[in-house]
Amino acid sequence: MVDRYLDPLSVVLPRDPRHPEIGRKLWLQTSPEFGMKRLMAAGGEAIYQITRAFRAGEAGKLHNPEFTIVEWYRRDDSMADGMQLLSDLAESLLELGPAERLSYAEAFELHAGVNPHRAGTAEFAELARSRGISISESLSLGDCDGWLNLLLSHLVEPNLGQTHPTILFDYPASQAALAQVHGEPPLAERFELYVRGIELANGYHELRDPWVLRERNRQANSARIAEGKPSLPEESRLLAAMEHGLPDSTGVALGFDRLVMLAAGAASLGEVMPFLIDRA
Repeated sequence: MVDRYLDPLSVVLPRDPRHPEIGRKLWLQTSPEFGMKRLMAAGGEAIYQITRAFRAGEAGKLHNPEFTIVEWYRRDDSMADGMQLLSDLAESLLELGPAERLSYAEAFELHAGVNPHRAGTAEFAELARSRGISISESLSLGDCDGWLNLLLSHLVEPNLGQTHPTILFDYPASQAALAQVHGEPPLAERFELYVRGIELANGYHELRDPWVLRERNRQANSARIAEGKPSLPEESRLLAAMEHGLPDSTGVALGFDRLVMLAAGAASLGEVMPFLIDRA
């Protein structure tokens, strides 16, 4: 999957250690998703993994280029099943009660006073200016998702999960990534868990159509190039597995370090990770 916003770290696998700069170019995983879906296509039914993931350009209070991720998939789970499992897990680990469920549209209307599926970018821009939000000069009126993400981060997310966990669901279809799409207007079967304003987990009712994924990869690379980023490989073994047959399933990726941070009552990853990138 090519992602407009996630930037993998590349490495060189040299044949001759005397020339470490010459060899095959590979990518460190941004999550174990590709491999785990290949296992599902090979017959897996309920699988999980706790592993390391790597993302370039992510460092700060809630980010580190290297982090621990917990990811799981269950065959035949719907989005509702996936949200219930995530709610049960959060309730067990954080003891904050069951998660409320709030659609993306409901959250925007409640906390930003706008319908994200019906309003246009000019309205989003005016709202951002009226709320005193700093707007990047690179953000164009043609970038609907860019404006939505700006408003989400400043007006919506800080209000989510403050008294009990919140699961946000039914994202715009343009933000589906690897999720299925349903309804009219089309909505992504994607959901995220928030606790105290912090995104803790991201889940999908998984896309199964390899041809749709190819088109999403193409569109994501076009957006990356327009933003001055390098394109990423569009073909993968995941596509081959999907052509073989990926079963209906729901998957979730959870940031373990953020979970520890929230459980410990800490304010930043630096309080629970011994060596962030600036001290590695």
